[in-house]
Amino acid sequence: MDNNWIIDNLNYAFGVWNDKLTEMWSLLSQSPQAFKGGTIWQTIQTVNGAMQGIGYGLLVLFLAIGIFRSSASFRDFQRPEHVLRHFIYFVMAKLAVTYGIDLMVDIFAVCAGIISAAAGSVGGIDGAAVSLPAEMATAIEDVGFLASIPLWLVTLLGCLLITVLAFLMILTVYGRFFKLYLYAALSPVALASFAGEGTSQMGRAFLKSYMGVCLEGAVIVLACIVFSAFAASDTVVLGSGSVVTQVWGYLGEVIFNMLVLVGLVKGADRVVREMFGM
Repeated sequence: MDNNWIIDNLNYAFGVWNDKLTEMWSLLSQSPQAFKGGTIWQTIQTVNGAMQGIGYGLLVLFLAIGIFRSSASFRDFQRPEHVLRHFIYFVMAKLAVTYGIDLMVDIFAVCAGIISAAAGSVGGIDGAAVSLPAEMATAIEDVGFLASIPLWLVTLLGCLLITVLAFLMILTVYGRFFKLYLYAALSPVALASFAGEGTSQMGRAFLKSYMGVCLEGAVIVLACIVFSAFAASDTVVLGSGSVVTQVWGYLGEVIFNMLVLVGLVKGADRVVREMFGM
């Protein structure tokens, strides 16, 4: 059995991980308007325009609900301040429905500034790249035929797991963009709830949830920074055990760090909710 194939297999798996990590890092700095050349955003704008018609209809419904909930009797309708308060709610909700997609873009821009500040503090993610140490590659090349069989099995399982983790990580980031698009497309329906004094909490909850999705990028960036520090601090020390044991120990440590990163990336939404009470 060619031991170079084992090394090539490990290098391929590490290459897939590094490529997906670099892709994820670049995606975090992209806006929904620029993602995939902006074609998806154009579709979302079309859907948002269609949802505005529904939002305008809901304005009247939520306004009526707010008026009847806050009015103790018909005498309240004779009070100018009562009518003025509901009129202000209606105007603000009308503006939110009309310019809701611009509001979503501005909120994302603010959160993107936080992400850029966190990412700029380290200058890049080069330190998080994973590679096979030269000492480990030399030890693998010196292994005999019989000893290389269990080594081949160990590295095959490790490479499969690393590849799966890499795709799980990048799928989570792509899923974040889909959530941003859904929020932007359906924003007129949710923001119409600001027309009613008693229903405005629905709109506030919608905006808080959207801000949470935007801030997921900051949590992912911080997780990558921590992973980069772990990856940079790892040193390979070859012991007196078999090469299979040493390779398994090294892969186990690398995969453990990857599992922690993927877990933080997938749980970024939960972390944001717990940190900011969303």
